[in-house]
This record gives sequence, structure tokens and C-alpha cells, in this order.
Amino acid sequence: MDDVVIDMTDPDTLLAEVRRLKAEISQLHERVELLDRLAHQDVLIDLPNRRGFMRQLEAAIDRVSRYDDSAAMLFVDIDGLKMINDTFGHQAGDHALIQVADMLSQGVRKSDCVARLGGDEFGILLERADEHSAIDTAGRLASMIAGREFCFQGTCLPLSVAIGISVIEPHDQPDAVMARADLAMYRDKAAA
Repeated sequence: MDDVVIDMTDPDTLLAEVRRLKAEISQLHERVELLDRLAHQDVLIDLPNRRGFMRQLEAAIDRVSRYDDSAAMLFVDIDGLKMINDTFGHQAGDHALIQVADMLSQGVRKSDCVARLGGDEFGILLERADEHSAIDTAGRLASMIAGREFCFQGTCLPLSVAIGISVIEPHDQPDAVMARADLAMYRDKAAA
């Protein structure tokens, strides 16, 4: 960038330079916000991605630790998405992901966080939820998804999910919460 010489004695020139710098700073702030959103949002679905979810999980652990609050994580895996992708193509799989994401988002409170962790996996943070309420929510979500068919270009298929639950303990580690929920999800999948 060329060095610009500003007449420091002319108030109008100084005010113009201040306005220019404020506009430049505002544009930089907007770019930083956009980059932060891109880093923490899923590219397909309007939900946080794994990185965004981990940020929310850390905040939930802090609230549980600091305020003796309660929270739980649900680890959701869509059954049969590979078959949808292999049979109908990735566009159909994307539509199935979007449908499940919508159902999960509609099935929890606005204060809860639904995120796409990757592939066919979703994470849900349930605020102020103990084990009993997390089990109830997981059962309700699984029934809601199983009760609706996924239709793509005239072909309808059933959808189902396996859901693992991990209650967040004070001073938990995010990776430990995720690992417990993931393991519980695999147990749920094996029991089906």
C-alpha cells in the first residue's frame, strides 16, 4: 500500500481520514465475523460444525462446573445413509441429512445446541438436562425420525437413528464427554 501523506493541520482532511479508517475497521470486523462463522458452521446444513459444537460443549462444561448446573450430550448417528448415497447418489444423502437436521432442531428447545459433527453424525447439547430428561429426549427424537419416511424423487425410505447419551459432569473434558456419548451410541446401535 502506498504511503499517504495527510495534512495534519487541515481538520477536514483529518476528519475524512478518520471516517476512512473507521470504514476500513468496520470492513475488517465483518470479515473476521464471516471467517469465524465459516470456521464454526457446517457447509451443507445451517448448524454448527464439530469445531462450533466443541466451543458450545466447553461452555456447557464451564456452566456445569461453575454453577452446579446440569447438561447432557446426545450423539446421533443416522442409520442407512451410506445405502441412500450408494443407491440414489450424494444429492439424496444430502437431502436426508438436511431432513434429519431439521427434525433434530425442531425436537429440542431453542436453548439446546444441535450440530453436525461430520458425515452422518450429529451432536446435541441439552441445557439443564439430567440423565432422565436426556433419555426422554433421545427416545422422542428417535421415534420422531423413525415415524417419518425420507422421500427423494418419488422413492420413500424409512430413516432411523442410534443415539448415545453422556451426562456432563463438573470439570469434565470435552473429548471425554464426546467419547462416552459415542460409545453409548454404538451400544444403542448394537442393541437395535
